[in-house]
Amino acid sequence: MSIPKVFVSYSHDSQEHKKWVLDFATRLRNTGVDAALDQWDLKPGDDLPHFMETHLAACDRVLMICTDAYVKKANAGTGGVGYEKMIITADLLKRVDSSKVIPIIRQTGTHNVPTFLKSKLFIDFSRPDQFEFSYDELIRSLHNSPLFVKPPVGNNPFVPVENLPQDRTGDAIRELMAVVIKDFQAGNDYSNYLEVLKRVSVSRVFLDLYLAKAKDAGLLTQDSDKDLRVTTKGKLYAVEHGLA
Repeated sequence: MSIPKVFVSYSHDSQEHKKWVLDFATRLRNTGVDAALDQWDLKPGDDLPHFMETHLAACDRVLMICTDAYVKKANAGTGGVGYEKMIITADLLKRVDSSKVIPIIRQTGTHNVPTFLKSKLFIDFSRPDQFEFSYDELIRSLHNSPLFVKPPVGNNPFVPVENLPQDRTGDAIRELMAVVIKDFQAGNDYSNYLEVLKRVSVSRVFLDLYLAKAKDAGLLTQDSDKDLRVTTKGKLYAVEHGLA
């Protein structure tokens, strides 16, 4: 997995704020994020616009640390913050659906962000007692490791068995046999029932119905652990149906 690159954009409001940003960026690097920050990467004599352009172009995400002073400078287009805003706005205009910029709220009592980011979801770091929750949300987003994963869509539970197409049973048994034969070809003496359930495109109820038909036809056997084994007749079925 590639290391996510982020550029930390902020305004030099105070030494206390600069220290907070430095600690924040340090923790990002300690949790697998390649964070770029002027306090490390910019030295006296360096070209400021070049620094901004280079890192903004190379990063995967931009973390905008939104304080009242930052928002004011971004909206007015002044200073380094204004220059960064100009570069980022041009990029957003090319990709309206871009999620490259993540606003980080640092104000107390307000949730103001630059005008051009009004439509973006922010992460609230304004409350010290909620820092760990907010940081977890951020780091999961940067690593594309969400806490909750969208489950796949299951089968319609209200389709009566009698309404299934007449050839659906044969198709389903063929699909079941394809899974078991694949395991057998790979050198496995049996197929685990639960693993088979994950690999076929039917619900557990229908799998059991089709499994019963396959056993009645002498294609498969099933032991006390519900593991499936292909019979000689099942192997002949596989050859006849192009599964082997």
